[in-house]
Amino acid sequence: MEFDYEETVINIQEIIAEIESGELKLEEVFEKFSLAVADLQKCESFLTKSQEQMNLSIETLEDNF
Repeated sequence: MEFDYEETVINIQEIIAEIESGELKLEEVFEKFSLAVADLQKCESFLTKSQEQMNLSIETLEDNF
């Protein structure tokens, strides 16, 4: 399955809303927080990789002109 950045961001937002609702038990808050952190790390990795690819494309274009 391919990584879906937008879907992951939505998931993080939903987790934040659940935590902020105050309706979760403390253990559930920690579990949800861990899931959100993992998703944030995936997003950061995706953005870093995308930025590197973009920089490489720009360098290639600059070298050709």
